[in-house]
Amino acid sequence: MSAPSPDQVAALPYRPCVGVVLINANGLIFGGQRIDTPEAWQMPQGGIDEGEDPKAAALRELQEETGVTPDLACIEAETPDWIPYDLPPHLQGKVWKGRYRGQTQKWFLIRFHGRDDQINIALEHPEFSRWKWMSAPALLNAIVPFKRATYAQVFSAFQTQLTGPATR
Repeated sequence: MSAPSPDQVAALPYRPCVGVVLINANGLIFGGQRIDTPEAWQMPQGGIDEGEDPKAAALRELQEETGVTPDLACIEAETPDWIPYDLPPHLQGKVWKGRYRGQTQKWFLIRFHGRDDQINIALEHPEFSRWKWMSAPALLNAIVPFKRATYAQVFSAFQTQLTGPATR
């Protein structure tokens, strides 16, 4: 199967998705090392089910990927706009069965009010091999390059919450 042409890729839609910036009381961000791409770290994210509210999708994805239940977390902010990114050429036509050119994401900043031992990445369908709390610059450095601009936009949108005091 040959790679799709640039025109074919440009005609594809974006996959609707949510992303979660999970921060602890110290303002550090949850970063997970991807099982399928060990050199890549990322924050929890995933597709929105048809008819699903983005906030509900964010809480669902958070629980599916980290084991963090809604009682341990509080949504504090969301990006005002959807943030799209395109897949790099080597992934076009391979990811999501070739149906999307990339993702358009609504991001949520969620404050974690639990303990570290309440985070569980060893779930039925694990995404991450390990996790740690990271600063925004460290996470930007560890993310796959094609998502770096997206993460920079997200961190800029949440700058006040990432540097301000924790609220409940």
